[in-house]
Amino acid sequence: MNLTSDSRLTQCQQWIKAQFGLADLTLTVISGDASFRRYFRFSYQQKTFIAVDAPPDKEDSRPFVEMSLAYEQQGLKVPQVIKADFEQGFMCLTDLGDRLLLPELNAQSVDHFYQQALALLTPIAGITASQRGRLPLYDEAMLRREMAQFTEWFLPRHLNLDLTTAQQQIFAQTVDILSDNALAQPQVGVHRDYHSRNLMLMPDNALAVIDYQDAVIGGITYDAVSLLRDCYIRWPDELIYRHLLAFKAQMAQTVEALAGVSDETFIRWFDLMGMQRHIKVCGVFSRLFYRDGKAGYLDDIPLTLNYLIDVANKYPEFSAFAGLLETQVKPLLLSKIGK
Repeated sequence: MNLTSDSRLTQCQQWIKAQFGLADLTLTVISGDASFRRYFRFSYQQKTFIAVDAPPDKEDSRPFVEMSLAYEQQGLKVPQVIKADFEQGFMCLTDLGDRLLLPELNAQSVDHFYQQALALLTPIAGITASQRGRLPLYDEAMLRREMAQFTEWFLPRHLNLDLTTAQQQIFAQTVDILSDNALAQPQVGVHRDYHSRNLMLMPDNALAVIDYQDAVIGGITYDAVSLLRDCYIRWPDELIYRHLLAFKAQMAQTVEALAGVSDETFIRWFDLMGMQRHIKVCGVFSRLFYRDGKAGYLDDIPLTLNYLIDVANKYPEFSAFAGLLETQVKPLLLSKIGK
């Protein structure tokens, strides 16, 4: 990034200076995320803060500010919004540090951190509105729109694969089943990107939550599958299902609709919700490269696709889809990686 010729950065510096009455200011780049937002760190009165550049023609910062307040009111640790200028697209946040959960996870720590992370999903599930009103519904249209990125960006753009009419039908049938599964679950507040890169460790090792601006009302297993079948790290099924059933028992204390739901049904909800998410993610990671020039996420597609294949093979109704993935999609992906 050439910061010396970055007009947005210059505007951001001027805005921060004006807000804090500073004559001089140094902004240090922090890694960005999958959006068009950028993050910088600066110091003021022996404390560090985060400056956010969110171009208003590409990012609306209002949902982030509104959800920050909603999450904070539920007792969740989140970055506090100190200043915000929606017209220019700049924000100043408290600094939560640099300790993402992902590098802290290992065989010895995973149970402790996952118990802690899953416990936070109880208050998150209860957040179904912000100052703007009721959160958007993770409805059928959104579910289908997300999965369509698989056949818009991943297959044709990344793998140069055009499906036959018969294969298109297989995919359409898969989408139908996965949409129905998501909508059949109890609908609760959903973070929508609840994984180890969006959870941060505080000095006392408590977890803080970030990147919640796309929160919706959706299937009760969505955030759990985002965490337990994380696209950036994989764990044995025994660990995953053990934590999942503990999560089910936890949520049953506050979600009446879980009464009478069997473990088998809940596991199926979870597995198929993961398929929906991983179909979407393959498309999103491809789109981030081909549309937005962000290549780093391509390295995470193989794990995401392997999740999809493994779960599809578990359920007979997805046998044709699993076959398509194993015989057509995965070989093309492996050959692309090998180049």
